[in-house]
Amino acid sequence: MRWRELISRSDRRGRSPKRVWGWRSGVTLTEAVVASGLLLVAIVPILKALTVAQVTDRAIQRKTRSLMFAQRELDRIKARSIYHYDDCFTETSRALGEGFLCTVADDEDSSLRLIMLSVGLDMNEDSALAPDEVAVSLSTYLARRWPGP
Repeated sequence: MRWRELISRSDRRGRSPKRVWGWRSGVTLTEAVVASGLLLVAIVPILKALTVAQVTDRAIQRKTRSLMFAQRELDRIKARSIYHYDDCFTETSRALGEGFLCTVADDEDSSLRLIMLSVGLDMNEDSALAPDEVAVSLSTYLARRWPGP
């Protein structure tokens, strides 16, 4: 096929054939850079959102575990108060396991006792429950179930 025939040929829509000299298929460097830039613009916010979701998930897990420990301790105190109502229930930074600590405050009133319980993860590992480490605080009243001795 001659050069003139190749150039003068066209398809039905009036376009020239693809076999023209100098025609190359592929991606230019500019197209690759633009595509990479658009990909980065899309991926960076997604990665930030995943990081925030992971941090939030850890906080929710910590609060859930704290709530489970707090409910268990409150049930333990209620059960103990049936037979030992006059005992003091106050405790400071008692280890519950898995790095969680519990602090119990008891007003020691003889007729109706206020029990306040705080549970949290000991993040600085000093074996003391600081106010900023408290994840859950529960309180309840205890009454004597039957007259004492």
